[in-house]
Amino acid sequence: MRHPTHSAAHAQRAAGPLGELWRVTHAAFAEVGALAFPVPCVGCGEPPATLCATCRLELQPLVRLRALDAGLRVWSGLPFSGVPARAIRALKSEVRTPLARALAPALGAALDAAWDAAVARGAPGPLLVPIPTSAASWRRRGVRVVELVMRHAHAPDARVLRHARRVADQRTLSRAQRGRNVAESMRCAQLSGASVLLVDDVVTSGATLGEASRAVAAAGGRVLGAVTVASTPLDFDRSQVHA
Repeated sequence: MRHPTHSAAHAQRAAGPLGELWRVTHAAFAEVGALAFPVPCVGCGEPPATLCATCRLELQPLVRLRALDAGLRVWSGLPFSGVPARAIRALKSEVRTPLARALAPALGAALDAAWDAAVARGAPGPLLVPIPTSAASWRRRGVRVVELVMRHAHAPDARVLRHARRVADQRTLSRAQRGRNVAESMRCAQLSGASVLLVDDVVTSGATLGEASRAVAAAGGRVLGAVTVASTPLDFDRSQVHA
């Protein structure tokens, strides 16, 4: 994928050196463990691979564009169904970190599509801003899933968003409830006019990306759009078109 310019100040890690060392070490041991003790394929359940060759083909990028209610454009590399959905769930719920590498091409393809469509020719590259990982998810997984996939896609992340308060689990909430749940839940470091592409793993109703966009705008940033690994096929937004 294309390599954006990147501000070191904006990319400064919220966690200290020890936190980053733990993150890298945890991910490395998880990948080594997966190689040493193979588990059934996440897609079909057949041993002895994390992802068999047949199911890996199901992760070939198929970029789609969605326009959320607020007008935010979201480029996604895969549909959140079948093998892609099972791979993302296993990465998040079972911390099967080798899957981040398999999902990275889809994110990279979506980033390239967003770059071509949203970034003016000759303009400075936007900051790639991941949706922040909640404290509870960090404690449970020991990895920041979105940033892990970004790293495998060679996409430098600018961790400038943070959670300002706790939110409920979105999975059981309606579209309206999701919007209320995340409203005013994020804060962003000052961006002084910098352009931004938001990055997340999955877009469902778009409530989280909408809140992130609000926080970036409030901090002086200009949101060009958002990029995700996958997009749900649910009826949260019927204006999906293939890009």
